[in-house]
Amino acid sequence: MDIQKNFLGHLRTINAHKAEVMRLCFKLGLYRQGIMHDMSKYSPREFLSGVRYFDGSKSPNTVERQLTGLSTAWLHHKGRNRHHFEYWVDYGQKSGAPMEGMKMPVRYVAEMFCDRVAACKTYYPDTYDQSYPFKYFMKNRKHYMIHPDTERLLGKLLLMLKLYGEEDTLRYIRERILKNGNKY
Repeated sequence: MDIQKNFLGHLRTINAHKAEVMRLCFKLGLYRQGIMHDMSKYSPREFLSGVRYFDGSKSPNTVERQLTGLSTAWLHHKGRNRHHFEYWVDYGQKSGAPMEGMKMPVRYVAEMFCDRVAACKTYYPDTYDQSYPFKYFMKNRKHYMIHPDTERLLGKLLLMLKLYGEEDTLRYIRERILKNGNKY
């Protein structure tokens, strides 16, 4: 493992991802979320793990999970970042209920949309097209513990991106979703 190469590669990757999320969030008027997005990735728990498992082709969390059976960086990250649906997993309302996904506030669903678009652009810079985030969502959604309303909204937004493009989808989120508050 080349520590200097991994350090610089991981830092460039998270900076590029964060910059793209910030650009998208700013277009939605989510300035604070854009600035604060993924700040935990710079914490020692997440950053050092990212350097150790960086390979340049996929998330270091995936590499760590494949090699060790879990990703301590991901466990840290999802517990501190509200734009991940995993942050919103809790016990259900009824006594003895199993864990389930809670409905996310729309501003975090909007940030999650931005995060997924930016992740695809960051990890597939040469082959990215606007269908990638939707394809990833469809491939993995059966494993998600996510509130049905949140899943429907995220799926709708990713499908809109695929069909109508980034600018039209961002306009829809800004003008129709975020202006309605938490109604979806």
